[in-house]
Amino acid sequence: MSEPQPLGMPARDFTSHQLREARAEAISLSAKNERLVTALNAARERIAELGTQLDAVTRPPVTLGLLTGLPGPGEADVSLGGRHLRLGLHPELDAAALAVGQRVAVNDQMLVVDALPVPDTGEAVTLDEVLDDRALVTTGGGATRVVRLADHLDPDSLRPGDALAADLRADVVTARIQRTSIQQLVVAETPDVSWADIGGLGPQIQQIRDALELPFTHPELYRAYGLSAPKGMLLYGPPGCGKTLIAKAVATSLADSAGAGTRGAAFLNIKGPELLSKFVGETERQIRAIFDQARKVAAEDRPVVIFFDEMEALLRTRGTGVSSDVENMIVPQVLSEIDGVESLHNVVVIGASNREDMIDPAILRPGRFDLKIRIDRPDAAGAAEILAKHLRADLPLDPEELAAAGGDREAAAEAMRRAAVAALYARTPDHAVLEVTYASGERETLYLCDVVSGAMLAAIVSRAKTTAIKDELAGGRGGLSTRRLCDAVAVESRQNEEITSLTGPEAASRIVGHRGEPISFVRRLTTAAPTASPQQETP
Repeated sequence: MSEPQPLGMPARDFTSHQLREARAEAISLSAKNERLVTALNAARERIAELGTQLDAVTRPPVTLGLLTGLPGPGEADVSLGGRHLRLGLHPELDAAALAVGQRVAVNDQMLVVDALPVPDTGEAVTLDEVLDDRALVTTGGGATRVVRLADHLDPDSLRPGDALAADLRADVVTARIQRTSIQQLVVAETPDVSWADIGGLGPQIQQIRDALELPFTHPELYRAYGLSAPKGMLLYGPPGCGKTLIAKAVATSLADSAGAGTRGAAFLNIKGPELLSKFVGETERQIRAIFDQARKVAAEDRPVVIFFDEMEALLRTRGTGVSSDVENMIVPQVLSEIDGVESLHNVVVIGASNREDMIDPAILRPGRFDLKIRIDRPDAAGAAEILAKHLRADLPLDPEELAAAGGDREAAAEAMRRAAVAALYARTPDHAVLEVTYASGERETLYLCDVVSGAMLAAIVSRAKTTAIKDELAGGRGGLSTRRLCDAVAVESRQNEEITSLTGPEAASRIVGHRGEPISFVRRLTTAAPTASPQQETP
């Protein structure tokens, strides 16, 4: 039986009304469904978040250890707080991703559950020798330990004396660290300076070569005569005259004398003032470390040069300290290293100083510093040799200079060098520097040539080169010329630090290098300016 129709409504209109109601109800139900889905998704996310928080709160603690070995499938040797344990690996952990020296996580069931990064911290140790995958190291306390190298460390890249970070409870070296304070004072490399790079010191160089090269080039003769190489050498004299250059050339020369089969000489450059420490015993410890490193390098059949620059700052005469007598401990430490039970085979100690009178006499006695060579100021011939190292014929030269020399570059450069030497070594009133009065009352005038040094000559050429470059940048013809070189001599003579620092008798006798009668008075004269009035006499 069909549903009764509303009175007065046709059958077709009644059907349309039902469809509209059905559609409205469907739309309403769809909106409700979307709201329910949104609410369910929000509830699901909240439940997941609460579950994560619950897991975090109830998660059991894990212990961090250091992986020391992988003995077999599914096993790992781990150091946990100094306890060495063999543990199992979690089934989900990839054993191929593990390496010795890595930090790992161990759960409460004593299973290795995670691999962590390699630690870059630990106790600082010094490498003595590499033994395949192990290493012989010295700890901070002076003990010697055999430890294992982490898998990520390349044994071929490690050198004796390197600073390493180690977990000594696990007996594993985990990282190579930056250079220590000792290594920063030490440059264990062969310098690139040869005897040919040094001018004006021919007799001194020959004396040094005879004393230091012959024991390496003819060891059989030295053994036959029962003679050993000198342990030490002192280079003394005014500043800027080539003492450091000679020490570097010694290292290069010893490397060449040792032969092609060696890795070259090591040059340990020790600056005295930097080595001093306010902490008691720290300077002595650093001195021990320096000589220990020298012996380790020398054990590789490499000649080693230990160069003490500014030697008087470190090894001054004992008992002369003003506020402290730190030299009373430093000097004996150096003496024990030189004369100690451990020989200094293949090691040469070189000291440089312009205050040799302040060095403790015990250091300089024969058997320690056997060779004492004064590096004095260059004469005119020596100055020409030094200038030839800096003012070469292959440099840009002034076209007029070349034309005057007939196009011969070497002749033009030689003419400029002669002019510079003539300007420097002229004993005229314009070049007067000091007037000194000796204890006897006699007076002497010192000229610019009496305070010339190799460093000053190099600075003169550098100044002339700078002037030539500026002229070329300004559109000029540039090039080195006699005029620019002589102008540089005049400027350098006024600004030279050695000249302006000569303010008293002691400074004058030390820097000028006077070894005769004591100086009682010094009067500075204006350089390169004959019209200027001299300064007041200074006692």
